[in-house]
Amino acid sequence: MKAILVHSGGPTPVINASMAGVVEEARQQSAITGLYGAAFGLGGLLKEQFVDLFAQSAETMSTIADSPSSALGTSRLEVGPAEIDQVLRICRGHDIRYLFYTGGNGSMAAAAQIASAAGDGLQVIGIPKTIDNDLLETDHTPGYATTARFFACAVRDIGADNRTLPGQVEFVEVLGRNAGWLVAATSLVRHHSDDAPHLVYFPEVRLPLEQLLDDVDRVFGRLGRCVVAVCEGQLDQRGEAFGADERAGSRGKLAMNLGHRLATLVGERLKLRARSEKPGLLGRSWWSDEPRLDRAEARLCGVAAVRAACEGRSGVMVTLVRDPGPAYHVSPGLAPLEKVASGERLFPAEWRNAAGNDVMPAFRDYVAPLAGTIPSYPRLNDIHI
Repeated sequence: MKAILVHSGGPTPVINASMAGVVEEARQQSAITGLYGAAFGLGGLLKEQFVDLFAQSAETMSTIADSPSSALGTSRLEVGPAEIDQVLRICRGHDIRYLFYTGGNGSMAAAAQIASAAGDGLQVIGIPKTIDNDLLETDHTPGYATTARFFACAVRDIGADNRTLPGQVEFVEVLGRNAGWLVAATSLVRHHSDDAPHLVYFPEVRLPLEQLLDDVDRVFGRLGRCVVAVCEGQLDQRGEAFGADERAGSRGKLAMNLGHRLATLVGERLKLRARSEKPGLLGRSWWSDEPRLDRAEARLCGVAAVRAACEGRSGVMVTLVRDPGPAYHVSPGLAPLEKVASGERLFPAEWRNAAGNDVMPAFRDYVAPLAGTIPSYPRLNDIHI
């Protein structure tokens, strides 16, 4: 019987490593006689546009596994009854028994619908993938650690610029939509008491404009400068994006220029020089030699998905289960797709400070093994003549 791999939703720095894990393990399983990749996600499957993954050389897969974004291509095509019927028909026509569906919240919901409609005719296994780290039932998601490191390094470097030329407020807009996992990770770069970010805001908590202005004014009064890390999904006390331009998407409205809008408000209300930086999608396609752990765990998820399918499992997603104790170690697990798709895993309230503008130490204990050590820049000794 044959298998097919689908990439769904936005790409990540390590989604190709998961694909490499699927290919690697599928080659070892006698039950799988062929492995296809759907070109550009579900849309490619529906058009029967397949890539023969077994025909790829070991060298090709090795180099692709270490590259960011999706070598297969992906899509945000929504699934309805007609698409599900077509998926099942195409899979039957190509003798496909195993469907590996790589994605985030919406993708796992689609996979759950396909699995339910397929019954025993098709085994559907979800492979976790999202930089937002908001999937339920797993300790973390492949792709999060690398993107967290990217934004931490970006804020470190913007902070270095801010410290060199004080007198300015800088807003750094971070990906993450409704979940504060990525914006929280910017706190990893602080090695000195005045290191950026000086304020961190979480989309889980609505932020009154007056609180933001008071916080910025206080930090600026102390340091003569301020760097603010804010998530793209941050809303004010009215549930609005501070008057920023918004665009509707598959996952609801999202502000297009939130950081710029907040910088404008600070400039108008506090009469301070303010600007914004938006690293944006670079964060989900950034390649770094670190953290290698993220790529290794992504590959592990691909391997575990194939093994679960060959053991007869269906309607489940591979998870990462962290062992208790100070030493970091994870093992693959499985969770029902319906449970994964039932909601979002938001940033825990106990990991935010009381003011809602910084993280608590427990979060650093959670994220540090994932993102790895991020060095600070050296400073001159504070010796004046």
